[in-house]
Amino acid sequence: MKVLLTGAGGQLGTALQKSCPGAVELIATDQAELDLSDAKACAEMVAALKPDWVLNSGAYTAVDRAEEQPQLAEAINAAAPRAFAEALAELGSGRLLQISTDFVFSGMQGHPYGADDRAAPLGVYGASKARGEAAVLEVLGPKRACVLRTSWLYGPVAKNFCLTMLRLHEIKAKAGDPLGVVADQVGCPTHTAGLAAACWQVLARDIGGMQQWSDAGVASWYDFAVAIGEEAVAIGILATAAKVNPISTAEYPTPAQRPSYSLMDCSASRNALGLEPLHWRQGLRKVLADIEQGSN
Repeated sequence: MKVLLTGAGGQLGTALQKSCPGAVELIATDQAELDLSDAKACAEMVAALKPDWVLNSGAYTAVDRAEEQPQLAEAINAAAPRAFAEALAELGSGRLLQISTDFVFSGMQGHPYGADDRAAPLGVYGASKARGEAAVLEVLGPKRACVLRTSWLYGPVAKNFCLTMLRLHEIKAKAGDPLGVVADQVGCPTHTAGLAAACWQVLARDIGGMQQWSDAGVASWYDFAVAIGEEAVAIGILATAAKVNPISTAEYPTPAQRPSYSLMDCSASRNALGLEPLHWRQGLRKVLADIEQGSN
């Protein structure tokens, strides 16, 4: 099976390469090798390689910056997936796995979002990802395209909430200052290794349509920040964790509005994939263990 992977330098792309099955011929591309803002280049690479799957893990993920760069977010998150889908349609073969996000939801529902619930994004990032979802399913249909939504993704590399909190815990603890983290936004942290396993299972089982994957459980960003400090101290990454104070979204304004509740119902996808997720705190322990191992 020949797989064209985008976003190879990102946190999910790194996890996908690390866990790539031996039977897969993986062509891993980062932004330098394939500029996702160039739809023509995306189509040309598909035409040249004729992959069995395009695994599009690359994305514009700077949620706040997207409010200032809507055209770039649209090009990478919506136009590139459409270009991949149209190139595969032109070939008449090959399939597409498009990674998406819980930020396609408004957060107003108050109970977990199902895969069939209507997208109603609050900001530029979520809107661009929603258009990417719609494009690939429109062009290829659910038999040749799979959209896999995830939430609060983090891992031992690249830029993410976990690594940011580890740095802030260290700085604030040394200074004796508390760390304020938003407590009224609720979802589920998802570690990259778990999502990578789900991606490879999509390809192995030829799963299509709209799917959702996150770790198990529920948390606020405050809960996640507290757990990061506690678990990092437990394995010796941090000498001391900072005190974490819960704050409201209103106390930490950002350019982009975020969903206050973006928990997803992943039960149908878990059955289709044949995978059981870890509780998010177990996923956190695995990521911190990888960080600790990498620092030695």
